[in-house]
Amino acid sequence: MRILLVTGTGTEIGKTVVTAAVAALALAEGLRVAVLKPAQTGVGPDEPGDVDEVRRLVGAAVGAAGAAERLTTAELARYPEPLAPATAAARSGLPPLAMDRVAAEAARLAGTHDLVLVEGAGGLLVRYDQQGTTLAELPAALRALGLDSAVLLVTTAGLGTLNTTELTAEALRARAVPLLGLVIGSWPDRPDLAAECNLADLPLVAGAPLLGALPAGCAPGGGSEAFDPAGFLRTAGSSLGQILLKIFE
Repeated sequence: MRILLVTGTGTEIGKTVVTAAVAALALAEGLRVAVLKPAQTGVGPDEPGDVDEVRRLVGAAVGAAGAAERLTTAELARYPEPLAPATAAARSGLPPLAMDRVAAEAARLAGTHDLVLVEGAGGLLVRYDQQGTTLAELPAALRALGLDSAVLLVTTAGLGTLNTTELTAEALRARAVPLLGLVIGSWPDRPDLAAECNLADLPLVAGAPLLGALPAGCAPGGGSEAFDPAGFLRTAGSSLGQILLKIFE
């Protein structure tokens, strides 16, 4: 069993699409997959959230025989304003999300699934409560339950990514949290010089391998007729083809 925390160097950089791509590949291999979103912000009570987007994007894999029964999605807390979970909770009057509760739910899911993907909110050090608890504290909470975990870091392609990537990797090392590798969440159709150079530089500053890059626009919005679930699975395979081997090595 593996628990993989999917975080990013910022917000709106492709964490949900990367989570869906990894889930789709695992489902296509016959694995049991759970996707856990601890705190969803910026959506109303009846609006679709990130776990709903994951279900939409992995439609090709879910269409396979028995795959629907092998995918579980869960969301623990929801706050209506598009803010950091701690701020959104305080403004809404709703209780903040305790990381011990996230760890307990991840452990429960790990008992019946081969892979548990925990998608964070924003970047690694976004606060979940007024005490400053972040996703970076989740691995320690899991270790207290006897479970190991690692982080998959989603980053950007262009200028500025080296600094935010290295800062995030440094924060993980300071907490003794393993960094499995990096994924570029949106690789441009026409990469500039900085993006091309960053393919070599990102692993150097992070001290972890670059495991792939998803092409920009590979997951059009829910109302788009351009989205092809089978094509998304093929893109996941060609872009992140070795990621399952890395997860389960």
